Amino acid sequence: MSEPDFEQARRYALQRLERELHPALCYHSLAHTRDEVVPAAERLAAMEGVSEDELLLLRTAAYFHDLGFVERRQGHEEVGIRIASQVLPGFGYSPAQVTAIGELILATRLPQSPIKPLDAILADSDLDMLGRADFIELNRLLRRELAAFDPPVSDATWYRQQLIFVRDHRYWTPTARKLRDPGKQRNLELLEALLANAERAAATAEP
Repeated sequence: MSEPDFEQARRYALQRLERELHPALCYHSLAHTRDEVVPAAERLAAMEGVSEDELLLLRTAAYFHDLGFVERRQGHEEVGIRIASQVLPGFGYSPAQVTAIGELILATRLPQSPIKPLDAILADSDLDMLGRADFIELNRLLRRELAAFDPPVSDATWYRQQLIFVRDHRYWTPTARKLRDPGKQRNLELLEALLANAERAAATAEP
């Protein structure tokens, strides 16, 4: 059996993300997939001892995990799975590989509940930013993206929601916990400070 053409699959996903994503998707963007999730998945895979066959599945799923956003925001994982199932056989992926990639994409859906080790790697890669130094910058992008589609919320409400999310989150792989938990704790402290400032500002503005 011939090897799947990963490069073709990768180019397909990146081209559609570049051309078809809504301009307001400034967080769930081409850069999120290409520059954040894929490198994080490759790094975790190397440190977790993933085999070459598993790495092929993981990398393909990483490139396709947000492709459903080209059609819709809600339920985008299911759309991404449908797109993958339609196009990947044409790139030489077997039915079993396509099924496994679909399961990996589903592992990124919130709230995360990965079942297999590869699921855990992709889930951790998708939220790698929670423990990084650029968390606040990316969090602002997420807020701007959501405000383009949904009613905006106050600073205090936003930071309160983010604190709850980050506190409830857990990394699933030992490697991600080692790499990102310290940074996540620092980001929690930053969010707490931002919330306190927002609450003080709101109290001062009250008549």
